Amino acid sequence: MFIIILSAFVFAALLAFLIGVALGWFEKKFKVERDPKIDEVRAVLPGANCGGCGFPGCDGYAEAAGTGRAPTNKCTAGGSTTAEAVSKIMGVSAVVEDLVTVLQCQGSREHAVAKGEYIGIQTCRAAKLSTGSVKQCAWGCQGLGDCVQVCKFDALAMGEDGLPHVDYDNCTGCGMCVAECPQKLFALIPRSRKGSVVLCSNRNVVKANVKKTCAVGCIKCEICVKNCPEKCITMVNGIPVTDYSKCTSCGVCVAKCPTNSYKLIETDVKGQKKKVPAMA
Repeated sequence: MFIIILSAFVFAALLAFLIGVALGWFEKKFKVERDPKIDEVRAVLPGANCGGCGFPGCDGYAEAAGTGRAPTNKCTAGGSTTAEAVSKIMGVSAVVEDLVTVLQCQGSREHAVAKGEYIGIQTCRAAKLSTGSVKQCAWGCQGLGDCVQVCKFDALAMGEDGLPHVDYDNCTGCGMCVAECPQKLFALIPRSRKGSVVLCSNRNVVKANVKKTCAVGCIKCEICVKNCPEKCITMVNGIPVTDYSKCTSCGVCVAKCPTNSYKLIETDVKGQKKKVPAMA
């Protein structure tokens, strides 16, 4: 019996040794050399793993960018500084502008009419699926903070008015809030952008219906279009859109808008107070 056990042990050890030698040979024979640029790119990335680049974390993007399979300016969290560093490693030039997010809705508790008390699953997506909208405005912010939950940079906080507010010192333009919002209310814009913007996404063309659902909703009166001295505003799918190549931030549209839907980006949007009182 002892001899049988010993023989089995020796055979297993020998087999393991041979397998190890074979694996070592195969590894050496078929080894795929890792491009050193991958590690160089990874070293200059911020390590947020936010997914804003469209890849599974910083490791995924580093491998894609380091092998030339992805642009060098896709790291939104790192902005222009990271894009320049990655471009230098790859020996290419890249022009990138830092982005920030803007909430295109002012439908706060004060301004937007609620359908009733929502007692379902406390997420915007669940509220949208189960009720269509917790507010009379079908396009409005649901106010349950899905965007806040996915933000990895402490750039979003729910205010006492029931809307998410952006801290533009912290916002990296990663786009996670844009992807998460079921109402598609967030938009990424260049940090340096100036000009007017409509903070409303209500596309109902019936003026009376808009006024019933939200006090600050765009009523499609086109006063902004008619009074713009630069003729840079046009109606697109029921929403006034500004041509920023022509806009001079004169503020005429802001002053003329009867529902205060129009705002100046540099003062009324990005000029908001950074810290907003948290919800109780």
